[in-house]
Amino acid sequence: MAKKFLYLVAVIIVLVIAGLIVLRVWAAELTALAFVPTEEFVEQEALEPNAYADPQLWYVRPGKGDQLVRWQPEYANDRGLLPTPAEPSPPDFAVFFVHPTSYLSRSSWNAELGDQEAERVARIYLRGMASPFNKASEIWAPRYRQATIGAFMTDKPEGQMAFDTAYRDVTQAFAHFVENVDPDTPIVLAGHSQGSLHMMILLSERVAGSPLADRIAAAYVVGWPISETHDLPLMGLPACTASDQAGCIQSWASYAEPADPSQVQEYYARSIGLNGETRGDSPVLCTNPLTGWRSGEAPAAANLGTLVPKDDMQSGELVPSAIPARCDPRGILLIGDPPEMGRYVLPGNDYHVYDIPLFWANLQADVARRVEAWTQNR
Repeated sequence: MAKKFLYLVAVIIVLVIAGLIVLRVWAAELTALAFVPTEEFVEQEALEPNAYADPQLWYVRPGKGDQLVRWQPEYANDRGLLPTPAEPSPPDFAVFFVHPTSYLSRSSWNAELGDQEAERVARIYLRGMASPFNKASEIWAPRYRQATIGAFMTDKPEGQMAFDTAYRDVTQAFAHFVENVDPDTPIVLAGHSQGSLHMMILLSERVAGSPLADRIAAAYVVGWPISETHDLPLMGLPACTASDQAGCIQSWASYAEPADPSQVQEYYARSIGLNGETRGDSPVLCTNPLTGWRSGEAPAAANLGTLVPKDDMQSGELVPSAIPARCDPRGILLIGDPPEMGRYVLPGNDYHVYDIPLFWANLQADVARRVEAWTQNR
C-alpha cells in the first residue's frame, strides 16, 4: 500500500513538472489560444462624419463624465487619510485621453459600441488613469471600437485590421475634439497601452509637421514601446529631457524586479515602426516619471504619491514615498521589489495595468508644470 502511495505521489510530481514545462514553453501559444478570435474579421461600417458630435460617443467631455476623471484621492499615513494639499491651479488646458484595451472577448475582433463589460472596465481605467489630469479645464475621452486583447497576440492580418478599425474611430474623435477646443488653449495628449498605440499614429499623422504641433503642451504615450529610431522621429515632438519642458513626449513601461520583459520584447522586435521598418532591437524610449525626463534614476522619496487601489479598483488612496524608479538599458522602467498593488500584475513582474497609478501624484504635478511652461513660452 505504501509503495502504491509513493508511486502515486511520483506520478503527480511528474505531471506537475510536465505541466509547468508546458506552461513555460508554450505560454504564449496557450494565451493566444484563449484570447485570439477564431471568427472571421468583419469590416465595421464607418461612423457618420459627425458621429462624435453625439455626447453618447464620449465617456468624458465638457458637461459629461466628471465623476470619472475629476476624482482627487486622499493621502494615507499612520493617522488615516489626509486631504490632498492645496496647490495653485495651472492655466487652462484641454486633455484628449484614449483608454487602454478593456475588451477581452474572442467572439469578435473589435468591440461593439455599447458592449457592457468592455465599457464597465474602460470606466475603471479612466478613473485610475485619466484622473491625474483632473486640473484640466476640459477632459475628453472617446468611446471607440477598440481591438480585442487577442489582436496583440497574433501575426494574422486580422489583428492589424482590428487596430485600423479602432484607429479610424480615434482619429475621428480627435478631429471633433480639435474643432471644439478654443485655439488658444494648450492641448495635452494622453493614452495607455492600446490607447498609446493609437496616440503614436495620431501624433505622426495629425500633429507632426502641422500647426497643431505648437499647441501640444505634453504627450503621455504610456504603456506602449516607442522606438527612438523607427517611431520617435516621425511623431512630431521630441522626448522630454527636462521637467519643465513643454511640447515633448513621455513614455514608460513599469516592471518590478526581477523583471522579465521577454514577451513584450519579442512582440516589439517583430513589429513595424512608424517608418515602415521592423523595430528589431532598436532602443526604446524610457521616461522616468519621477524626474520627468528621459532615463535616469530616482528614489522612492521622490514619489509624491502612488495611487494604491482598493480591491474593486473603484477607489484608492495616495501613498507617498512608496515606489522608486529607474530606466533600464532595455528601455523598461524598474520599480524595485514588487509592490502590493493588486491582483492584476502580469507575468514577468509586469506592472502594465499600474503604469500610471504608480506615479499618480507626480504625473498630476508634471502636467501642471508643462502647461505652465507652454503658457510662459507662448
